[in-house]
Amino acid sequence: MPKLSSFSRLASPVDPGTHGEYRINRHPDDRRPLYRFTERINENSIAGFTPRAGRYHLYAGWFCPWSQRVLITRALANLENVVTVSYVDNVRDGRGWAFRERYGPDPVNGFTLLREVYEATEEGFDGHVSVPTLWDRATARVVSNDFKTLGIDLATRFHHLAEPLVDTYPQRHRDEIEALDDWLNPVVNHGVMAASRPGPEGARARTALLDAFARLDERLATRRYLIGSTLTEADVRLWVTLVRYDVGPNAHRAINPGLVEYPHLWAYARSLYTVPAFRDTTDFTTFTLPGAHVPDWHAP
Repeated sequence: MPKLSSFSRLASPVDPGTHGEYRINRHPDDRRPLYRFTERINENSIAGFTPRAGRYHLYAGWFCPWSQRVLITRALANLENVVTVSYVDNVRDGRGWAFRERYGPDPVNGFTLLREVYEATEEGFDGHVSVPTLWDRATARVVSNDFKTLGIDLATRFHHLAEPLVDTYPQRHRDEIEALDDWLNPVVNHGVMAASRPGPEGARARTALLDAFARLDERLATRRYLIGSTLTEADVRLWVTLVRYDVGPNAHRAINPGLVEYPHLWAYARSLYTVPAFRDTTDFTTFTLPGAHVPDWHAP
């Protein structure tokens, strides 16, 4: 029987009974950030992470909105042949994210668990194992698992290697992009799950979320995109929450009757779905709750 290559190895099936549920073990006095690896790609990088074709590999998850943000930007930056990508399985146990048959083995290191990528970078790693994670082939270590700065670097650092389809982080709009993020990230991107829960905290989160939706609907009544006349990171960051809203946090309409309540916001979300970078990085089966109705994203 032929010996399997290390790059053909797959993790054993998910087994919470044996391995427990995944937990982020953090001590109250641990001041380290949740996303511990935060190096940047730059021609003048002190750590040596310079933008080169074929050097970097992105570990991602189809289910994950933070991964999808980076994947959309990668496509709009025209980097599919510059930065490679592979996907972890959609479910995990106490071992964290793993490589299984559905999406295939780890093509770079032959690891079975994403945790091994982190442990290869930091011996005895005891932090959060997350996607997206950017790996550097040249130094055999993790560059970053900070999805926000990863998106910015992919949008801005590789223009000498690939002509972007869309410049999603133009210098003239960066302050406005980040100002919008300061508002929408806590209220929408992170607040949407809290808004689906009962109790006073859930009620406060719902009020803030629906107020944000109403303000966005008014903003989009007179413009196609959130900022300026072209697509930017602001649109990418918001959209990954919108596409999951009615099949995830609001699947049972615990928050409101749906995005359809906001005609301009709903039309804006559907318009972005026609863009290949958004549509081709979306797999509804990986984040739709059982029994949820998927809205018609193809409606005109």
